Amino acid sequence: MNTELAAAIARSAEGFRADSARARMTFRADSALQQGFHSEVKLRDHQLTVDEPKGIGGSDQGPTPVELVLAALGSCQEITYRAFATAMGIALDGVSARVEGDIDFRGFFAIDPTVRPGFGALRVNITLRSRASEAEIAQLIAAVNSHCPVLDMLNTPVPTTLQTTVVTD
Repeated sequence: MNTELAAAIARSAEGFRADSARARMTFRADSALQQGFHSEVKLRDHQLTVDEPKGIGGSDQGPTPVELVLAALGSCQEITYRAFATAMGIALDGVSARVEGDIDFRGFFAIDPTVRPGFGALRVNITLRSRASEAEIAQLIAAVNSHCPVLDMLNTPVPTTLQTTVVTD
């Protein structure tokens, strides 16, 4: 068990209990389309290239936006498992995720108005390496699936405000 991680989680939780305003954060992503479907994204001090495969008009310089959703869900599950296992004192030697999603591109390309443009189904397979009891694992799974932020965002609609600014030169 990583005692430093456990202490950091406990300190954070205690700080958020003491001052709920500290628990609220705003995350931000800034992106700009470069050429074709290639976008450059800035996330804090990180840069990320996003693109589409060559088969649908992209240059395949990076993952697609929908692949990033899969990666976000898988890695959020892994992080949430680590955090809750640590906080609950449950032995967790490893965690990995495989996330698959099905898309029917007739929705994106406006070919069939009855087909949604996003994922029609997601399949998540989590592999845990642990010596913990079945009861502890059941508690851990329930805690993770109740508190994983990305899983929550995918399962429950998030109010979204869209604003478009048109700049004419």
